[in-house]
Amino acid sequence: MDFSASQLEAIHHKDGPALILAGPGSGKTAVITERTRQLILEYGVNPSNILVITFTRAAAGEMRERFFRLMGGKQYPVTFGTFHAVFFTILKYAYHFHAGNIIREDVKYQYMREIVTHMGLEYEDENEFLSSLLGEIGMVKNAGIPLDNYYSANCPEGVFRKIYRTYDDKLRRNRLLDFDDMLVYTDELFRERKDILAAWQKKYRYILIDEFQDINKIQFDIMKMLALPENNLFVVGDDDQSIYRFRGAKPEIMLHFDKDYPNTKKIILEENYRSGAGIVDASLKLINCNKERFYKEIHAAQKTGGLVQFTLYENQREENKKIIERILAHIQNGGKYSDIAILFRTNTQPRLLMEQLMDYNVPFSTRDNIPNLYEHWIAKDIFAYIRMAQGSRTRRDFLQVMNRPKRYISRENVDEDEVAFDVLYDIYKDKPWIAERVEKLEYDLKVIGRISPYAAINYIRQGVGYDDFCREYADYRRISEEDLFDKLDELQEGAKGYKTFDEWFVHIEEYTKELERQSEKQRENKNSVLLATLHSAKGLEFQTVYIIDVNEGMMPYKKAVLEADIEEERRMFYVGMTRAKEKLYLSSVKNLNNHETEISRFIREMNEKKD
Repeated sequence: MDFSASQLEAIHHKDGPALILAGPGSGKTAVITERTRQLILEYGVNPSNILVITFTRAAAGEMRERFFRLMGGKQYPVTFGTFHAVFFTILKYAYHFHAGNIIREDVKYQYMREIVTHMGLEYEDENEFLSSLLGEIGMVKNAGIPLDNYYSANCPEGVFRKIYRTYDDKLRRNRLLDFDDMLVYTDELFRERKDILAAWQKKYRYILIDEFQDINKIQFDIMKMLALPENNLFVVGDDDQSIYRFRGAKPEIMLHFDKDYPNTKKIILEENYRSGAGIVDASLKLINCNKERFYKEIHAAQKTGGLVQFTLYENQREENKKIIERILAHIQNGGKYSDIAILFRTNTQPRLLMEQLMDYNVPFSTRDNIPNLYEHWIAKDIFAYIRMAQGSRTRRDFLQVMNRPKRYISRENVDEDEVAFDVLYDIYKDKPWIAERVEKLEYDLKVIGRISPYAAINYIRQGVGYDDFCREYADYRRISEEDLFDKLDELQEGAKGYKTFDEWFVHIEEYTKELERQSEKQRENKNSVLLATLHSAKGLEFQTVYIIDVNEGMMPYKKAVLEADIEEERRMFYVGMTRAKEKLYLSSVKNLNNHETEISRFIREMNEKKD
């Protein structure tokens, strides 16, 4: 392989710290494996003294395989692994841990469920709540934040700290550890046992770290200890592609690396071998708007090509239809479905797109778990109201919505399998304020039963007061009411065009079955259009990329308020753009879930003439 001058400079670096700024498509994997080969063959380094760290098992496997081929199929004892795999090996020797000590995912949720139930906490969606709590616990551990300085987004501080300590104590008592504990335990071990640290320092004299922009504080603290005293740290990454702050990644670590190591050799790999010139130029204009970054001049190895096209559509339905037409034309011209990726900001976005792809029999696969909107607790509430409007009087349907909004009806007074309104009137005859609410519910159900699905949802929200219930619930659970209204807006928008409830319910059932079929087919169908969030598209490349709904509130996302958040959103969009090799289609909509919306500032930024 022919290497550029900057690649060769990185490959032949031997001792001391080096920071390799590797932009998209700059051949960083080739540089890491080739440098490892040079250390062994050119500089006589013992292969067992070399440690190559990646962030995923797949990346470690690919790196190992590539190195194996580079060495002509001969095995060398270089360690390739993820942070977790390397740290767990260290803990195995120190504490005799084995695979059985790593807590299984289902046990983790079971423990958390027991703790939350014991504390009597209320929530609507159990999995969502438990997953949020476990995510926050992981964040505290990864960021090395003292527990008393952390403020939870899910529950009051005192409650969260109690949950954290109970969960942590339960794990330790059962001699179990989760992935985040592997970092915490290794950090503690190295600080307390200098003899053990010295043994591992002697073992790993040359350390190479891939995707360095994604490192978190505790991982870096451990690496700094491990690299002493020689500091042969060769770190490769792109600060412009740091998009995991929500997981505790700290792009500042990379930005300040040369302050931690003043004698760092800094090398920029400025050639993009993946994308055509048009795509490289547009993406560079965008990312140059970020202030907190290393300035880089990136050049496209292909001096031409790289189509970038922007289109504004009325709504998502029109946007999706045009994309599908283009996909079908690509197939007619001899292309493959797998040449194409459709990228979006959040995993809840592509529901309508997936429905339309199914209508046109376009095979697709997803990188993320795309939640089924119709299985969300809000959708279940709306369905219960509609079933009751159609005549259902089952206890289950009634309990689902009887106090949404608050009607002060007690569960004890609803003990029959079928609920009768005249019985309820009789029970509450001495409490006229409750009887009035029961009467209003009965009236509301008659109204709902006579109108279309779209109008019914609107009536449940405004006339019945379900929006008010969502506001109170969001306030009580300390979550964003906007997220709940997004679900309602999407549900209402999806009901448009269906005249009867039966017609709408048949569609929902078909969609749910097709979703299950798709997830089964995904495993075997390699030739399919990939649907992915900007986060999960990182590291991939495609001939053609579509980025949809490039609107304010979506890209950048509405929760991004601080300048640091906006910069991360811009990096995420940059990652999406640089997945494309030949064609990049960007699209915005005028109307998103029935709300007027603006074109994203990112579109303007990549078209602005710079002085």
